[in-house]
Amino acid sequence: MKNLTKLTALTLTAALALTACGSSAAATAPAAESAAGSTAEAASGDLLSEIQAKGTITVAMEGTWAPWTYHDENDNLVGYDVEVATEIAKKLGVEPQFVEGEWDGLLAGLDAGRYDIMVNGVDITPERAEKYDFSTPYAFNRTAVITKADDDSINTLEDLKGKKTANTISSTYAELAEQYGATVTGVDDLNQTFELLLSGRIDATLNAEMTFYDYTKEHPDANVKIAVLTDDANQIAIPMRKGDETATLRTAIDAAIDELRADGTLKALSEKYFGRDISTEE
Repeated sequence: MKNLTKLTALTLTAALALTACGSSAAATAPAAESAAGSTAEAASGDLLSEIQAKGTITVAMEGTWAPWTYHDENDNLVGYDVEVATEIAKKLGVEPQFVEGEWDGLLAGLDAGRYDIMVNGVDITPERAEKYDFSTPYAFNRTAVITKADDDSINTLEDLKGKKTANTISSTYAELAEQYGATVTGVDDLNQTFELLLSGRIDATLNAEMTFYDYTKEHPDANVKIAVLTDDANQIAIPMRKGDETATLRTAIDAAIDELRADGTLKALSEKYFGRDISTEE
């Protein structure tokens, strides 16, 4: 995989060319055949038609959230979402063009049409579902309240009232912490979050259960624990702009995800990055 040039949502211009990971798939793949059929009938302004005409799909992600999307020791963009997006692009018969940026900027870029989709462990919430159309879920993940290992003051979500937490502002985790009365400090990435927690400047952070396991795998001596774990799993899916423009793209992506689940690809990628299968609710 080649090194990717990191771009933010505010610096992307049409004059820049990105080197994307992954390879194009044969146009005879089932999802590509379905997409091609839809494209042939699509009216002007159909996003899938435009994507297939240019041969690339622009995928927004943070690039700082291991193991979903991050940079390895050689500064290559890697992760579960990177590979899922690459496999979906193959099914569509195009190549992925990854663009990295901060969470809020990614959503704004999606709204403005600078990105085709966002693949970044995005939870489906009622508020987001009002603004975006989502693909079928490709992963399921519970929320963990993470504290220092020697802190016994948080045992339920209700115990967050009056506590200090840290998360990316406007993320699902920040919103949940605020709902339970916590004061949320905005951060740029996961490493900054754990630095604040371990230094005692915050009491807790909310994040994906799998993210905690990945962090402790890399930092086995870290003084952290899961204090609370939600019972219900969040549905992780791909948001795109609402409207007729994205209808055929959403159908094609749904078909690709169904095929990747059926042939075991999502299971294999889950086990590669998380050590367990998160592609189903079971």
